[in-house]
Amino acid sequence: MDQDSGMFELEFPLPDVTTPDGTGPLLLHALEGFTDAGHAVRIATAHLLDTLDSEPVAAFDIDALLDYRSRRPVMTFRDNRFTDYATPRLELHRLLDADGVPFLLLSGLEPDLQWDRFTRAVCTLVEELGVERTIGLSAIPMAVPHTRPTGVTAHSGNSAIRGDYHKWDGEMSIPGSAAGLLELRLTELDHPTLGFAVHVPHYLAQSDYPGSAEKLLECVMENTDLKLPLTELGTAAARVREQIDGQVQGNEEVAGVVKALENQYDAYVTAEERRSSLLAEEGDLPSGDELGAEFERFLAEQLGGKPGDQPGSPFDPGPGSGRPGDGNAGGAADGGADDGGSGDDDTDS
Repeated sequence: MDQDSGMFELEFPLPDVTTPDGTGPLLLHALEGFTDAGHAVRIATAHLLDTLDSEPVAAFDIDALLDYRSRRPVMTFRDNRFTDYATPRLELHRLLDADGVPFLLLSGLEPDLQWDRFTRAVCTLVEELGVERTIGLSAIPMAVPHTRPTGVTAHSGNSAIRGDYHKWDGEMSIPGSAAGLLELRLTELDHPTLGFAVHVPHYLAQSDYPGSAEKLLECVMENTDLKLPLTELGTAAARVREQIDGQVQGNEEVAGVVKALENQYDAYVTAEERRSSLLAEEGDLPSGDELGAEFERFLAEQLGGKPGDQPGSPFDPGPGSGRPGDGNAGGAADGGADDGGSGDDDTDS
């Protein structure tokens, strides 16, 4: 296997990653850093590594990828001396879900440097290990209250998405991420990709928020056949929610902010429900031709004639004085007017 000039080091022997049905594994990539509000990604990956059977597959050269001065690792200083150092890691593990089905987890710090080399290296691993599909996990701060259901934005270049998730319409420019670039490069290779960005209340973005981690893993299970343990995360999420509620109730100013976010959220949901209701009835809407015929019928009735009558129909008018149904009005509708028209040309422009 081409290890992209030393970008990563493989374990030997490699653990078996073949699924029971003989297909390749799923790859979850969950990188801590820029898109990890509420530390949801870190909490989710730590939970999976702590609760599931895991074996290392590859370790990336973190010295080549990390800017230590922008993200300084934590060191412990005790009793007048340094006693510990939290070594940064970026690793690929093989995990087994609750049913013993293998899948891959790429976790650790998002690279600061050499994104192109990093994404090429991951694409190499995806190909050589026979990965069937990749799913990216991220967390973004949003102006939403913690008292409402946790929202998720789903994105995919070429995979079906199961479930009702928020989707962005139109186009926008956003700061890039290594995970985003990886999804783009894999999509360009026609590899099935999928991603979930959980919405974290912006006032909790710098705190541990296990509810968001739980939601990310729920999205994974909803879109795969994996069975992941969530009980401990659910318990932690409930405990943190209780603590947050207590802090909000004890601070009138904070409570006012949360209330305003609730009102904003509820108004948005109501508007979306109304829009969905209209779209659900789309099959009963008349076609463009039917609307045109009905409009013609309405105008003919207002003019005391029948649809298509001459000269009363505005769609095929005869000469007149410029009133509805007259030649000047019809000239404007048809894209022109007779030479003696008095201003109708202005409405055509």
